[in-house]
Amino acid sequence: MGLFTVPEARAELARLKPVLEEMITVRADAAELTAALEHGVAPSDLGGLPELKGMQARLDELMTQVQQTGAELKGFAPLLVDFPADLDGVPVLLCWLEGDPELGWYHRLDLGFAGRRRLL
Repeated sequence: MGLFTVPEARAELARLKPVLEEMITVRADAAELTAALEHGVAPSDLGGLPELKGMQARLDELMTQVQQTGAELKGFAPLLVDFPADLDGVPVLLCWLEGDPELGWYHRLDLGFAGRRRLL
């Protein structure tokens, strides 16, 4: 996959939003069910081990959908999605963090998340 322009990355993020929202829901359900199974809590409304395995398989499918776009899934909890790009000749990652209202941040490849800056 190639590099994204800022408009292309924003459009791809908009297309991915339903996938990302489903990931957040399934991730939360899987965490709740895992806790219930580990602590021997009464049967969960979410099911048992077969349902947990199904949730894990669904998360794998959703992560694959994200990565097939050329975006990079860098974090799972919270979700962090990076879009490889080039800003003024500098290789960067346009990054969206779960909770961000839009794709409004980037960082240089060599700096990582700590070097995140707002897109102008």
